Amino acid sequence: MNLALSPSLLMLQISDLNVYYGESHILRNVDLNVPAGQMVCLIGRNGVGKTTLLKAIMGLLKARTGAIAFAGESIANKSPDQRARMGIGYVPQGREIIPRLTVKENLWLGLEARRSGRNGKMEIPDEIFALFPVLKSMLSRMGGDLSGGQQQQLAIARALMGKPRLLVLDEPTEGIQPSIILEIEAAVRGIVESTGISVLLVEQHLHFVRQADKYYAMQKGGIVASGSTSELSQDVIQKFLAV
Repeated sequence: MNLALSPSLLMLQISDLNVYYGESHILRNVDLNVPAGQMVCLIGRNGVGKTTLLKAIMGLLKARTGAIAFAGESIANKSPDQRARMGIGYVPQGREIIPRLTVKENLWLGLEARRSGRNGKMEIPDEIFALFPVLKSMLSRMGGDLSGGQQQQLAIARALMGKPRLLVLDEPTEGIQPSIILEIEAAVRGIVESTGISVLLVEQHLHFVRQADKYYAMQKGGIVASGSTSELSQDVIQKFLAV
């Protein structure tokens, strides 16, 4: 499953992006890159535009100006489903699993994003259960009966069913108990290391942020700081992560 991509390849490249809600200027001249096979974390306080940026990447919001390229190809005019089939997996804030479908049926929904189509196969790869063992014993349970942490694991697993090249996660640990946060954190880091999938996530949990290779900090709709997470300073932590 390893993609064996050149580390110099930018899986996602955002240049001078501007997004508006009506006449309200939300994203301002955003530049952000996600290298192939790396994990990049977007940090910042609530309301600064992080979720708006992810929605723009997925085509759920249209940029007024600027460029978004995926694996070197412009996706500015691609619909959300086209972007998914190109290889961008998305787990939105709130997870959005289908409560009246079983865990297995929720996972099958992820097959819709396969670039090569379903090919009639409905198997769930062993790699999914290696990352999220709890799901194997819950395949027949309704999605709505799972705990918040289990639903988050299901949502990430469903995105992986589409075999993405880039996984986009919006606050995957929000409202989840600490022990499950560590499991999700380990699984996401494992996804990067074992598959070569690139990850862009919005996160506030400091320990999780430090698992990323690089961070970008947002303030008032713009990128105001970036760098290696190994050099994440206390000043940046207090400014962009402190509650």
